[in-house]
Amino acid sequence: MLRYLNVRNLAVIESIEVTLGPGLSVVTGETGAGKSIIVGAIGLLLGDRASTEVVRTGEEMAIVQAVFEHDGREIVIRREVSAQGRSRCFVDDALVTAAALRDLGRSLVDLHGQHEHQVLLDPDVHLDLLDEYAGLVPARADTAAAFAAWAALAREGEELERRERDRRARLDFLTFQLDEIRRVGPHPGDDDELDRERRVLANAERLRQLSEEAYTELYERDESVVATLAGVWRRLSDLVEVDERLAPFLDNRDAIDAQLDELATALREYSTHIDSSSERLQEVEDRLAALERLKRRYGPTLDDVLATRDRCQAELAELEVLDARKAELIGELDAARAAYLERGRQLSRARRAAAPRFAAALVGELGALAMERTRFEVRFEEGEPTVDRWTERGYDRAQFYASPNPGEDLRPLARIASGGELSRVMLALKTLASLDAPGKTLVFDEVDTGIGGRVADIVGQKLQALGNRFQVVCITHLPQIAASADAHFVVTKGLRGDRTVTSIGALGPEDRVSELARMLAGEVVSSGAVSTARDMLRARRTSPWASQVTGEGESEAAGESERRKRKSKEWRNGI
Repeated sequence: MLRYLNVRNLAVIESIEVTLGPGLSVVTGETGAGKSIIVGAIGLLLGDRASTEVVRTGEEMAIVQAVFEHDGREIVIRREVSAQGRSRCFVDDALVTAAALRDLGRSLVDLHGQHEHQVLLDPDVHLDLLDEYAGLVPARADTAAAFAAWAALAREGEELERRERDRRARLDFLTFQLDEIRRVGPHPGDDDELDRERRVLANAERLRQLSEEAYTELYERDESVVATLAGVWRRLSDLVEVDERLAPFLDNRDAIDAQLDELATALREYSTHIDSSSERLQEVEDRLAALERLKRRYGPTLDDVLATRDRCQAELAELEVLDARKAELIGELDAARAAYLERGRQLSRARRAAAPRFAAALVGELGALAMERTRFEVRFEEGEPTVDRWTERGYDRAQFYASPNPGEDLRPLARIASGGELSRVMLALKTLASLDAPGKTLVFDEVDTGIGGRVADIVGQKLQALGNRFQVVCITHLPQIAASADAHFVVTKGLRGDRTVTSIGALGPEDRVSELARMLAGEVVSSGAVSTARDMLRARRTSPWASQVTGEGESEAAGESERRKRKSKEWRNGI
């Protein structure tokens, strides 16, 4: 729902603001006053293309901003168009693209009267409207579920087919990788262990010399460490006989001697078991080189190589059971295909049975809107329901055809030239079936084109009734439609200095009577026109079509006007 609209420096508009409520709001004014600019401003908020011509002469930038209420929260949209042609879009102060703004705008506003905004021109929507009218939404949900089940299996089947085509090449590739890794036979930490062994082999003579020299120093020389230590123990024993404070060191003698004996034994055995074989060194070098090649191909680490080996083994095992899954899938796919086609046939039969009723009902609605000689059909694409036509909405393809004028062939709605006719078709469709969420804003710009009298009364009543479910904004020249509104705004154009200025204001009870009288009589307003205007407003309040408006009488209407003005000020201060 559009709550607040503010427009600055757009065409002849210097600055206007409008606060809107639920129900039906009408905008009236003299021809050329600028009502279409209001619609253009809303179009900019819906992502319309902007040009430098929209910026008021002498100004740097045109700004349109609005506050919408949607799904229980407020959304602030702002569009800026510079005199240099640059355009920026903001949603809740975040910069967005015009495409994103168009996507959001579709959920907030339907603008009827300009072809580019007519959702009705999209044939994909036609089936949706027919299903809504015929109460087929649950059946279509069942069809969508059957389609989703079939589509998931079909995707799996396509993947299996692709893998089957690639299977031999993939088997060869995986087998080659696995064989290459298995020939080397790596295990965790293999490269680190071999690197240590290589260092020992490469330094065997030096290691033998160092261990033998250490053993000699420790045990074999006359002045070896062990012999020298024996003298140390004797002297320490003599010291302890005099001063027992050194006794704890003497207590460790056996442990130290034992450790030195173990070290001597280890050094002797180490020197005798050092492998200095050049053949073993070559074997280690070769294996390390093989591991390096694996790491370059599948690494960079040996753990990566082992992970590749495991993946190859797992995928080979999976490929081996591919045929079994393919056989299972064929049966599942056949069952899913049959289930979807059965759902689709049921839905298609129901649609084709409902289409004539829908067409007749729409023709009846259009007859009341001065399009009584309109012909209308729902045309289905014939032929076998081939797979390329399958969707979650079934396999039907349908489009609305109409001929608003006698003697003309039925044509797709997109080829109806008159915006007014399209607006009335949309009004009739909204009466029969609507895909919009309650509270959405519907803007009608040309709905009163070519009508008057009793038909205008009926259009006003239908717009009024539509206002019970949606927020409806109607640009109109007809007093019958204007009298049906919950709120009435008038657009005026005048001079301020040497500049043309357009303004808009909400009308109170007496001003509303005056505006209706002007619309009835023209420049010279008689007392009869004023009386007729009062009667029209009085009839509107008692009409069975009337919206539920708070309060009755002129005093309460005046209170509503004051509330709107106060709300306008609150919105303005909050922007």
